[in-house]
Parts: sequence; C-alpha cells; structure tokens
Amino acid sequence: MKLRSLILAVPFLLFFSCKETTQKAPPVPQIKVVEVFTKNVPIFNYFVGEVFGQEDVSINARVEGYLMGIHFVEGTRVKKGDLLYTIDPEPFNAAIAGQMSLVTEAQTKYLNAENNLARIKPLAEMDAVSKSDLDFAKADRDASLAARKAAEASLKMAQINLSYTKIKAPISGFIGKTLARVGDFVGRSPNPVIVNTISKVENVRVQFFINETSYLTLAKEYQKRFGGELGERVERVEIELILTDGSVHPYQGKVDFVNREIDASTGAILIQATFPNPELILKPGQYVRVKIKYKDENDALLIPQRVVSELQGEYSVFVVNAENKIESRKIIIDNKYNDYYIVKEGLKKGDKIVLEALQKVGSGMTVVPEVTVFESQIKTQ
Repeated sequence: MKLRSLILAVPFLLFFSCKETTQKAPPVPQIKVVEVFTKNVPIFNYFVGEVFGQEDVSINARVEGYLMGIHFVEGTRVKKGDLLYTIDPEPFNAAIAGQMSLVTEAQTKYLNAENNLARIKPLAEMDAVSKSDLDFAKADRDASLAARKAAEASLKMAQINLSYTKIKAPISGFIGKTLARVGDFVGRSPNPVIVNTISKVENVRVQFFINETSYLTLAKEYQKRFGGELGERVERVEIELILTDGSVHPYQGKVDFVNREIDASTGAILIQATFPNPELILKPGQYVRVKIKYKDENDALLIPQRVVSELQGEYSVFVVNAENKIESRKIIIDNKYNDYYIVKEGLKKGDKIVLEALQKVGSGMTVVPEVTVFESQIKTQ
C-alpha cells in the first residue's frame, strides 16, 4: 500500500518541480548596441610643438662692468632704441682719456717726422745729405703715420666700448625678466652676459619634430595629391594648434620649412610653422599640440572607441549576430577619428556592436539588441 502511494506521488512531484524551474528561468537581457556606419572623414596626426617668437633677440652685455641702472618694466613692451641698461661708464671714460693722449702723442711724432722729411728732401736733391738719410726720414714719417692711425683706431674702439655701456633695445617687442640686477658685474662668465631677451610675438614660430614613419606617410600622401616633394608643397599643409586647455588656436598656420635631414640620433625631422597671434595669447616657451591633416578617408567604417577591447596589441568587439547571439570578433584598427576608431578589417556596415555592459556579456549569450546612437563627445573636428 505504501509503495503504491509513493508511485502515484512521483508524477505530481515532477510536475511541480518542472513548473518551478520554468518560473525561475531568467529573462533574455536587453543590451544597447550601435551599428557600424560609414563616413568620409579627415585623418589628422598630432605632434608636440614648442612656441618661439617671430624674433627672439638676446640682450647682451658687450663690455664688462657693474650694472648701474635698469630702465624698463619687466614683461612690458619696449620700442627699438629704448634704453634698457646702463653699465658703469667711468672705466671707459678713463680709457678714452688715455687713448686721446696717445693720439696726441702720435700726432706730434708724425708732424715732427713730416717736418724732418720736408727739410731733408731739398738737401738730398743738392747731395748735401746721403740717400740713406732721405730713406730713413721717409720711413720715420711712414711709421709715425701708421702709429697715429693705430692710436686713432684704439680711441675709436674705446669710444665704441663706452657706447656699449648703454644697452638699447635692438627691436620692438616684449622684454622678459632681467637676469642681472643693479650692482651685478656683467659681461663675463659666469656672471650674466645675456641679461635679457626681447620677443616679437604678433606672429609666432612653432617648431616640432615628426618621426620618420610619419614623415614618409605625410610626404607620400602630399606627393600623390599635389605632386612634388613635401618641402616644395609646404604651403598646402593644413596645420592647426591645440592649446594645453584643449582649445583650438583660431588662426591656421603656414609651414615655413621642412628640415633638410633626419636627425640620426632621434630618427625625427624638424618642421617649423608660423601662426598669426594678434591677441598675443601664444608666448615663447609654450608647448602646444600641432594638428596636421594628411588625408581624407572615404567611406571609413566607424565604431566608438569605448566598444573596443585591447589585449596584447590585438583589438576585439562583441557583435550581436543575426540569431541575436553575442560573438567576440577580432578587428584591425586603421586610424582614429575624434572618439571613433576607423576599422580596416573584421566588420562591415550595419554590424551591431555591444555598446554597454561589456563586462556582463560573453560569447554565445542570447540578448535582445536595442539599437542606439552613440553621441560623440568631440565636436571640433
């Protein structure tokens, strides 16, 4: 009897057990996906550049001495010819006085030699003196003349040195922080020889280095588009500056030159560009990002960078296939565009790529794809 009751109870237990299992099965998750799309996009390269003034002129102490005066306000604009520094002139005044006495002495000796020659000449014509006496008188006159000219040259040099005690602005521009103060001895190392710098910054020069691979890519692309070498087509290079705060300098630049050689120690080549700077925002010594357009990519396959996983240099994404199952797919990246990757291989237009919950999905998982539009966070390019 007990056995019969147990046999009759088994089907009921199985029924309720299966029903409970069916009720607890998790629902198919809904996952946001984006579709691979194509677009014509410009491709840019970025390099680190340093800003220089259109002219950066060093202010040198050309004579030695104690600094007596500073006649400008640091960091302000100065005009060409403005007095900047004065060096103690007394030693140079003394040198001029000494040289003037030497000039006077040399002039006196020259006049005596000239008068002596004038006396000997007629006597030599009458054979009253020997020819050697006449030659000696001429040589003495010539030597005295040379000594006078040397003394006059030394006097002029002393006067030039005196003028160097007043250091004036060689160009108009902004002057920097002085490297010497009143009372400092200047003009001899290790004391300041260069005491300041004036920069003209209405236009600025930006110098940057690009590696050999980037140079070859850029050169080949411009040769294909415009013909000739890159150095002959520098005016065609589209170049912009991105400042350290992320803003873009409002004026495009013009490449001045591409250096003639690649530095063997670094494998890089120097490029210089000039940018207008009417608001005087850019200052010498700033570091900026140089943005160069080198080609247009037509029908580029684009996916958001955030959907891509990288492991040991290999890239992959989660794709939702036609059966709504997730599969991991390896891809090859070509370039970056804003916050997108340009895909070279592995995807096609319209493929659905998992956008969110990348850590919660895996290959073979069934999902309900919800197609959404990725909003780029970069609006400037």
